[in-house]
Amino acid sequence: MIAPAPVTVEPRESLVRLTHVIYGLHAASLVTGIVGVATVVGAFLTGWPSLIAVILNYAKRSDVRGTWLESHFRWQIRTFWFGLLWVALCALFVVATLGVGLLVAWAPLGVVGLWFIYRIARGWLRLMDRLPMYA
Repeated sequence: MIAPAPVTVEPRESLVRLTHVIYGLHAASLVTGIVGVATVVGAFLTGWPSLIAVILNYAKRSDVRGTWLESHFRWQIRTFWFGLLWVALCALFVVATLGVGLLVAWAPLGVVGLWFIYRIARGWLRLMDRLPMYA
């Protein structure tokens, strides 16, 4: 495991609030997927709240560099892109099996949905405790 870079600067409170907003945007996408007609995975990857959240992550990433918030931004960005990777692999599987794999692909997509919920909940709880993310 790679040791995190030493934190040298305490982040501005506005950046802490922004990080809460970003987790909130991701959570809003998850809730949309849970209570709406979309799936958790579909809502997380294509819902406007998550897309805005990832754009904010990239736009403000340099502002949090050197603070413990940098690890949260990395966590949020990786959650989005790794989720997209897993969904793409499931879609590739369905295409490779000429649609027969659709019945099998629902199981891994369900796991990805649970993984999204876990990642957002774990990250947000650590943010509330003002702790960095390390894994």
